[in-house]
Amino acid sequence: MKQQFNVTGMTCAACSARVERKVSNMDGVNTVGVNLLTGSMVVDYDGPTAADIIATVEKAGYGASIKADKMDETPAPRVDEVATIRRRLMIAGTLTLPIFYIAMGDMWGFIMPHFLTGLENAGIYALTQFMLLLPVLYVTRDYFSRGFKNLVQRAPNMDSLIAVGGGAAVLYGIYALFRINYALGHADMDVAHYFMMHLYFESAAMIVTLITFGKYLEARAKGRTTEAITKLMDLTPKTVKVLRQGVEVEVLTQDLVVGDHVVLRAGSAIPVDGVVVSGHGSVDESAITGESMPVEKTVGDRVTSGGLNKTGYLVMEAERVGSDTTLAQMIQLVEEATSSKAPIAKLADKISGIFVPTVMTIAAAAFVVWWLGTGDFEFALSIGISVLVISCPCALGLATPTAIMVGTGKGAEHGVLIKSAESLEVLHGITTVVLDKTGTITEGKPVVTDVVSVLCDKERLIAVAAAVEKLSSHPLAEAMISHAEAQGLTLPEATDYTLLEGRGITGVVDGTTIYAGNGQLMADQGFAVTDFETEVARFTEEGKTPMYFASDRGVLGVIAVADVIKADSKAAVATMRHMGIDVVMITGDNARTADAIASQVGITHVIADVHPQDKARYVRELGETGKVAMVGDGINDAPALVQADVGIAIGAGTEVAIESADVVLMTSRLSDVPLAIKLSKAVMRTIKENLFWAFIYNVIGIPIAAGALYHSFGLLLNPMVAATAMSFSSVSVVTNALRLKFFTPRLNDGIVTKEEL
Repeated sequence: MKQQFNVTGMTCAACSARVERKVSNMDGVNTVGVNLLTGSMVVDYDGPTAADIIATVEKAGYGASIKADKMDETPAPRVDEVATIRRRLMIAGTLTLPIFYIAMGDMWGFIMPHFLTGLENAGIYALTQFMLLLPVLYVTRDYFSRGFKNLVQRAPNMDSLIAVGGGAAVLYGIYALFRINYALGHADMDVAHYFMMHLYFESAAMIVTLITFGKYLEARAKGRTTEAITKLMDLTPKTVKVLRQGVEVEVLTQDLVVGDHVVLRAGSAIPVDGVVVSGHGSVDESAITGESMPVEKTVGDRVTSGGLNKTGYLVMEAERVGSDTTLAQMIQLVEEATSSKAPIAKLADKISGIFVPTVMTIAAAAFVVWWLGTGDFEFALSIGISVLVISCPCALGLATPTAIMVGTGKGAEHGVLIKSAESLEVLHGITTVVLDKTGTITEGKPVVTDVVSVLCDKERLIAVAAAVEKLSSHPLAEAMISHAEAQGLTLPEATDYTLLEGRGITGVVDGTTIYAGNGQLMADQGFAVTDFETEVARFTEEGKTPMYFASDRGVLGVIAVADVIKADSKAAVATMRHMGIDVVMITGDNARTADAIASQVGITHVIADVHPQDKARYVRELGETGKVAMVGDGINDAPALVQADVGIAIGAGTEVAIESADVVLMTSRLSDVPLAIKLSKAVMRTIKENLFWAFIYNVIGIPIAAGALYHSFGLLLNPMVAATAMSFSSVSVVTNALRLKFFTPRLNDGIVTKEEL
């Protein structure tokens, strides 16, 4: 089974890597995905219990709890975290400024109180800074408690670096405080002056304050990355009106049960999935399908959670409630995608797992080398602290999940649900897209495309044809009936229905026998069809199915029926081909029909007459030369969807689609396929940029902090500058990821320019 957990106490990539490692080592755990950004974990397991997993996380030094299933219990954005960090920042910043003023004021010529100036006041000078520092250390104590705790457990993380670096500065400052007072008591003014200039209290305060400031900016940015999930959650109303024993009552949405009749007035949000049992209204389904135009709903029509009744009055019967609704599944898919890990993220986690102890080793080595080389303990200590502080791997841990969070959220806005980070990464490298025909390239249902009449006008032919076909259950009959209804025709009554196997049907309309079927039926009845040969040949060439209609007077005409292509299919295929992707159509239809459809949308590679069980084999063969994405309806294409590197289910709501595919398109637009690929390219580009910025700070900063350029250029980072650089490395990574929120696929007649790729 797959279960989501909330994990608390994680502060960096080393933390999430430790939690993931501990849980994955449990017997019976199949896969684990820990998301530092959202503080969540998805575990697929069949051995241990949820309590065992929680206990393992707690033993590792973190908190854990099962994530609530109910929509209203899903955690809200990180408002509490932002408020808490802001409060700490206000206190720490308010007290750090006077510490910094006192420490640097005399040097920079600031006006200073007389009791803080002069060597004779060195004791008060040091003690004042120390007293101001204590509240700062108190409000930022979590860094030290978590840092030293993880250090004792031999699992050092970012907090361990801060704790060791900041703690060393504080301890040295206390040591200097005692040395100052001892020196003053023994009239040793040189020693008192030296330690007065090397207190490090201001460095300790600035380190934790700047890091808290970086955490505050980071928390605010993180909150923005979860906006997509928040917006989806907000689509569900907290309360709804239902009819109970004929009386309208208000209940909580979470209390709805299957069979409840929900009242939807104009402006009411649709809380669950169901079917309209009375009334008429216009429903905005843009949040689910991406379609901007409202859809008319009446008795018998299905309505989906997340929609909005714009006008009219509807009563719907609830069919899927709670976590079974389409909206709940959308939210779950987005959350699971952000909690899963792309291969590139796993690489970053491995690096983070060894990064912290490596940095601590470098810091210790730099301290020892400089102490032994110069004999200046304070100088060596400053270098060691700088290395520790600038090396915090926050940015490394945030580089991938922030981009994935924003990217999957952006996809959800367009109705593209990406189920895993791995599929999001694979999508950008797709070289071949295999398309099913029916329901993917085409609408998936036959419609009347052409009417050729001879012995009567077109309206009469359509009415007679629909009347006879109404007695049939053949799929083409529905096309006839729908076409007649769309034209507002009144159908005459048809009787004496007879099925002629393999040829067609007969019926009596207004006392006249009507024959409806193929050319064989016309030949059997002695009707000449030579006058229609040209039209029928053209229909057949275009992949349409011609149907003859005749009476005792002769052939009345021909009606062509076809499964027409979707409005955006041609543009979508053109876009993918322009992106350098080979587009293949695979179908069970005959070659003539398949070629006709392929030529209309611009596909040159067609595989026809394929049985459903053979589609997976063809996908596997195509995958031998590159990465393949399979696009289908998620039912008879399920084996092929699983076989492909990325399976894309077109059409929402089917369980098979959600289970078999890696990407679910909530609309039936084929143009969402190149959109998903473009989004993947944008996300991967952002991840690589983030990893570059995360590494470049450390690659450049660590050697400088360690003093590699000191002898040659006199260049050195003090701990305060190091803390500033570390904080803004995290902020830059998150901010860069947020640029994905402006991602918009710009299509020009279905063609994406190379510059946009």
